[in-house]
Amino acid sequence: MTTETLGLTAREGHALAASLELPEGPVQGAAVYAHCFTCTRQSRAAVTVSRALAERGIACLRFDFSGLGDSGGEFGADSLPSDVADVVVATRAVVERFGEGVLLVVHSLGGAAVLAAAGDLSAVAAVATIGAPAQVDHVEKQIHGDLDAILRDGQGPVTIAGRPFTITREFIEHLRGVDLAGEVGDLRRPLMLLHSPTDEIVGIENAARLFAAARHPKSFVSLAGADHLLLEARDAEFAATVIAAWASRYLSS
Repeated sequence: MTTETLGLTAREGHALAASLELPEGPVQGAAVYAHCFTCTRQSRAAVTVSRALAERGIACLRFDFSGLGDSGGEFGADSLPSDVADVVVATRAVVERFGEGVLLVVHSLGGAAVLAAAGDLSAVAAVATIGAPAQVDHVEKQIHGDLDAILRDGQGPVTIAGRPFTITREFIEHLRGVDLAGEVGDLRRPLMLLHSPTDEIVGIENAARLFAAARHPKSFVSLAGADHLLLEARDAEFAATVIAAWASRYLSS
């Protein structure tokens, strides 16, 4: 397959780094992959799932959210609104290339941005989530710093997954305001939830809550034995295989 490196332009004018995985044969559909919280488009899951989809005829664009990876901008500034805008930019780029009827694939908290954007994007045909939370309490626990001081002073330093960031009051407020179950209930798109019962970061009860909130058509697939980040290639490839088969019912070809 072929991997193209793309440079998109974010709402604020900075560059968004993106990689487009192209099938060797005819393109049977197109997808956008949104990576997990503080990850990048080069994470193992992002690369493996995107390439596995391309092997099955679905061109897949993976990109770095603003302030992460090779993208410009500032992570921790306005969080969700910026992420939503990035998803819109990436989706429109795919639509310009392949036409409407796009699949959105989201890993973990990236779901907040995807689900918030999907309902307003007529070009989105279906959404698949991997290890998505129904609430974001676990995310805040991964942010190490004086959040009360940040809420008081407007911004401050934290560490997330061992890496230093500066986040703002708005970042925390937007994070606490995320209602993924509500977004799922309003989605009005075919939805597939993939989740591991052994996920130690986002418990399987999150999938149950999201599935209950979702409207039909909806599907659930157990990623039994997989970890949250899909570090084993076979787990990521299995997820991609199932997503591709399911999405083929809804994608333009």
